Amino acid sequence: MSRGLPEGDAPPLLAVRDLVKHFPIRRGILRRTVGAVRAVDGVTLEILAGETVGLVGESGSGKTTLARAVLRLDPPTAGTVRFDGVDLAHLPPGELRRTRRDLQMIFQDPFASLDPRMKVGRTVEEPLAVHGLGTAHDRKLRVRELLDRVGLDPRFAARYPHELSGGQRQRVGIARALATAPRLIVADEPISALDVSIQAQIVNLMEDLKEEMGLTYLFIAHDLSMVRHVSRRVAVLYLGRLVEEGPTEIVFRRPLHPYTKALVASIPRLGGARNDGGVPALASVVDAPPPDPAHPPHGCRYHPRCPFATGRCRSEEPEWRVVEAERRVACHHAEELA
Repeated sequence: MSRGLPEGDAPPLLAVRDLVKHFPIRRGILRRTVGAVRAVDGVTLEILAGETVGLVGESGSGKTTLARAVLRLDPPTAGTVRFDGVDLAHLPPGELRRTRRDLQMIFQDPFASLDPRMKVGRTVEEPLAVHGLGTAHDRKLRVRELLDRVGLDPRFAARYPHELSGGQRQRVGIARALATAPRLIVADEPISALDVSIQAQIVNLMEDLKEEMGLTYLFIAHDLSMVRHVSRRVAVLYLGRLVEEGPTEIVFRRPLHPYTKALVASIPRLGGARNDGGVPALASVVDAPPPDPAHPPHGCRYHPRCPFATGRCRSEEPEWRVVEAERRVACHHAEELA
């Protein structure tokens, strides 16, 4: 996929600042709040227009929660989300609805995200109707155009989701996301539920659409090889916090955070070998379960699994800081481990 290099020093299309999303834990007959799952806990991230940013992390790291909070599908607990300079968190419902024309999402499971009682044509047309775009006739023509654009016969408009294959259903999901001509699409693991033989087709389709429509992507995945292929920049999320961010090729060639090192080490190589960077413990770190997000460790959240942890890591939370041009990391020992 083209990596969509942004131009000059343009302001970010999306600017996330100190974003927090906690889910309360309630117990007892009175359902008192006794704690919180800290799913997203202070994330700062920028995406420039025309850019593809990859977001990676193991299951439970908070990737989907972050995506939903960014789009206000789940209201954030704290922090700001600015789209084209406008803070989405404080928009009244009417303005938020209008802004959502520019912000769309492609979901992970194309079967679960499509209404089984709704025909494909109505599914794709629904965003147009919700936003009052075009006449009924115009919307029907737009549906046919969108289905054709994502590689489906327009006659598929009369079918139900269960009559389609997984790849075809995801193409319908992409057509629905494109209906309102958005500027930013959050793709939440858009190929992970598909057969390997279909994944490349969907990625190539997204590449073509990006080039033709000038789209911006936040591409969420656990498949690091795919993220390396599609994104210009990559951000690494661990237990609700970013631990590293930078240009994709540089991060993959020379990761600075031990968690990123472990993720890169876990990527399968030809012959079944894994690149442990000379530290065999790294390749097995991601196989161990992460800590409970309701009770994150003190200090660095990664220190219980980190083979390089020191006393400082156990007691002092690392600062999210710039260590090189375009690179940020939250690790006390990043320079030593480079």
